[in-house]
Amino acid sequence: MVPINTTHKPLDALSAANSSTRLGAALAIGTHPEPDYIDPLIRRCALEPDFYVRDMLTWALTRHPAEITVPKLRAELRSDQAQARSQALHTLSKIADRTAWPDITPALLRDTDDEVARAAWRAAVVLVPDDARPQLAAELTTQLGRGDREVQLSLSRALTALGDTAEPALRTARTHPDPTVRAHAAATERLLRDPDSGFHLAIDEARRVAALGPDR
Repeated sequence: MVPINTTHKPLDALSAANSSTRLGAALAIGTHPEPDYIDPLIRRCALEPDFYVRDMLTWALTRHPAEITVPKLRAELRSDQAQARSQALHTLSKIADRTAWPDITPALLRDTDDEVARAAWRAAVVLVPDDARPQLAAELTTQLGRGDREVQLSLSRALTALGDTAEPALRTARTHPDPTVRAHAAATERLLRDPDSGFHLAIDEARRVAALGPDR
């Protein structure tokens, strides 16, 4: 349990130099939520450097009424600050209010900042309506081959979360002219069929096949 520092008012403590103090402040605010806390929490999300504090800020926001927090978080998706966008997406995925789905735009799913894109992929598969799942799968496959292995694993997890809906888009991606895209699509298909399979081994094997051909 993180100790709540009672020597600071929670809102003042959100910007304290010590990360433990900020963590305790976010915990205190989430434990005793008040509507006046929402805007300061969202502002702090945009600049908080500590991962664990950011996670507690998200938890504190989920403790407030969604009808107040969700519109404010949707507005943050248009911020010029990458961390503001990524943290708002992360928080929306935890609240899981599907009214935010229209704000998960192709621009966010293709954001040039990897952390924003990864957060958008995670939020999208939580918020997507059933009838939009094939369209989302097709959009997500445009990002196959992007980034390092952790980025690629995040995308594969998002696609596998869509289940069988993702299969047609992945089959199409298997014919892409870029061997990196083909390999990523193949590794994702393997992960979809066998969630316990190792992604990194699957991507290595898929890249070998893409480079040498299936008979080598």
